[in-house]
Amino acid sequence: MLETLRRGVSQLTRLRHPQILIVQHPLEESRESLAFATEPVFASLANILGSTENMPSPPPSQLKNYKLYEVEIKYGLLQVGEGLAFLHSDVKLLHHNICPEVIIVNQQGAWKIFGFDFCIHNHNTQDSQPYWPFVEYSPTLHPMAQPCLDYLAPEYALTLSHSPASDMFSLGMLILALHNSGQPLYNNSGDWSSYKRNACELKQLPTSRLQCVTEGLREFVKMMLNVTPELRPDAHQFSKIEFFEDVGVKTLNYLDSLFQWDNLQKSQFYKGLPQIIQNLPHRVCIYRVLPCLMKEFVNPTMVPFVLPNVLLVSENCSKDEFTQHVLPHLKPVMKMQDPIQILLIFMQKMELLLKLTPAEEIKTDVLPMLYRALESDAQQIQELCLSVLPTFAGLIDYPAMKNALLPRIKRLCIATSYISVRVNCLVCVGKLLEHLDKWLVLDEVLPFLPQIPSREPAVLMGILGIYKLALTHKKLGITKELMATKILPFLMPLSIENGLTLNQFNALMTVIKEMVSRVEGEHRTKLEQLNSIQQESKSVPMNLTNNNSPQLVSAPQPQTELDQMFSGLGLDNFMGGNNTIPTSKSQINGNANSNTSLSLQEKQRFARQQEAQQRLQAQPVLNPLTPAQNKPQIQVKDLTATLVENNLNQIKYSRPSISTGETVGGTGWQNAVTPSFKPAASPQSFGAFQTAPVASQWQWQSSPGTFTSSQQPVLGSMVTNNQPVFPSPHQTSSLDSLLPTAAKIPMNRMQTPIQQPLMTMSPFQQPQQQSTKALSSSEINDFLS
Repeated sequence: MLETLRRGVSQLTRLRHPQILIVQHPLEESRESLAFATEPVFASLANILGSTENMPSPPPSQLKNYKLYEVEIKYGLLQVGEGLAFLHSDVKLLHHNICPEVIIVNQQGAWKIFGFDFCIHNHNTQDSQPYWPFVEYSPTLHPMAQPCLDYLAPEYALTLSHSPASDMFSLGMLILALHNSGQPLYNNSGDWSSYKRNACELKQLPTSRLQCVTEGLREFVKMMLNVTPELRPDAHQFSKIEFFEDVGVKTLNYLDSLFQWDNLQKSQFYKGLPQIIQNLPHRVCIYRVLPCLMKEFVNPTMVPFVLPNVLLVSENCSKDEFTQHVLPHLKPVMKMQDPIQILLIFMQKMELLLKLTPAEEIKTDVLPMLYRALESDAQQIQELCLSVLPTFAGLIDYPAMKNALLPRIKRLCIATSYISVRVNCLVCVGKLLEHLDKWLVLDEVLPFLPQIPSREPAVLMGILGIYKLALTHKKLGITKELMATKILPFLMPLSIENGLTLNQFNALMTVIKEMVSRVEGEHRTKLEQLNSIQQESKSVPMNLTNNNSPQLVSAPQPQTELDQMFSGLGLDNFMGGNNTIPTSKSQINGNANSNTSLSLQEKQRFARQQEAQQRLQAQPVLNPLTPAQNKPQIQVKDLTATLVENNLNQIKYSRPSISTGETVGGTGWQNAVTPSFKPAASPQSFGAFQTAPVASQWQWQSSPGTFTSSQQPVLGSMVTNNQPVFPSPHQTSSLDSLLPTAAKIPMNRMQTPIQQPLMTMSPFQQPQQQSTKALSSSEINDFLS
């Protein structure tokens, strides 16, 4: 048995053919094992058909529920037939043990011949008549040390001979087992007697036993199972039967022989391959078609022809399959700098790549390719790139978005001469907004929109769409300052572009109105808050004014039509007129409507005025009681009387001497004509009267608007232009003539004046008793002026 194993491996290492299993490391022996290495193997055909005796450990996960497709069976049988033709014709070798256990399926799905343990060489290579030594079957040997009887040709028992036709019988029995759930025509279980009996029954094999074989192959299988070896087709004839004239089989056969073709033949084949790929099973495309296509990536000339087929196969791949079988071979192609066609192909399938490529691979391999596409001069590539960028924007980190992607899109939008590219740039930016933060939009996106050197309606609508998205998106928003100073001045001229349709104009005006409404609402709210704060801060200056003191307010003048145009615009403090209160007085009175804040100097002045007002209010205000109240009168000191008395003291008036014989109560006083003076209309003359109380009554006669005092005599003079005015000496020679005749008042009594309160009255009022009120600061200023 060990010798048989050594012989089979040794023979395998000397054979080189695509349909022969490749040995990569020769046999090594040890006390425990015989070991050698072959190309990667998936399973044997027996494992696929259900046999677990020589199952790999652990078995491949794909082996579970593994089903052979028709195209796989066809092409696998064709490969076995080609391998036997190579052995019979070229090597002059009989395999002598074709069965499912010796047909190996590699990882690409190719069927290859293995198990040359019982192979037989032709010993008469020089003669046209070959000689195949015959070794009779020995029942005493272990079955594993002898060929499998279930697939062995009948002449081995009937005529004790074998030939290349014997291998073709074994291949026919293999085809029958493939279509019969892995069961051959007879199950001998290693028994030589059963084998001989069944070999005899093959002479009368009913056709019904072959109904399981597919119709196109059934006739040839019957010929291959014929008892007469000469009636069986040889390996070359088997490979040429019509059953293998299948598009899928030819395609797989061409892919295995691509190295023999030139570039022109390859390009023609790759152009028609997409229609065939769509009809091939997915497993065949993954394990049989893709490996052949990937070999062409080393040829840059063929990449534009191969790449569409690779991406077409990838459409049906899972993410794991794509990552394992496709992506490692695509990475070098993505980094190619030269061909524009490669970029175009990738852009057309970019959504597929983004769906199947892991996030880390996108950042390192896909994004750089997209950046190159944006910098390309091909319009179609630029548009395709812009259309797919938003689909994976969530995978782009912030620095790459800010420093790599957005600058390229902005530069392309401004520099391109194609309107479609510019519109696609704006649409792409609009779709990227939801992946940006507010400040990146305000700093990088919105400022570049007015820089776009185009006013076509499509471009304007693209710009409007970005403004609308930024305005209405809950995460973004536009500040009122930016709307008022930048955006609205830019949008208003665009509203009168002649190329706009009615719908476009309505859309533009809707956005403009929305922005104006937001600016108005936000700024009004701000002003209301500022006004409230200012009123609270000015509450102390407003309380400086004595609310009890009356203020003289002139009657409002009727406004002209021009005045009405400017009314309510806040220009009253800057417009002249009688009804305009000076700014300084309005500030003194604590005008609550002022919107300006107080300076430090104004606050200091208000504080001094407040202190003066408090001192004035601290002085006692005594009102005289009427006689009816029957209470003692209280002397009231009026500030006006004090000022008048001081003015008279400055006059230094000296009374003239009285002539001998003239007495106070004499006739001269009685007959004296009472002078009549008319006080000046100016406030100075009104404030220049000095009264001296006398026991008798005097009457002061003046023009309308003066008053007559019946309660106390008045002796005084009128001051004009700050000079005292006295009666002329030519009218009455002495001051005594001014004394009343009815009053008999001794001089010593005259020298002691009766203290009466002085009542300050308006020159426009009739004399009456009223309480004396305190003067306001403005009245004091008027009197002093």
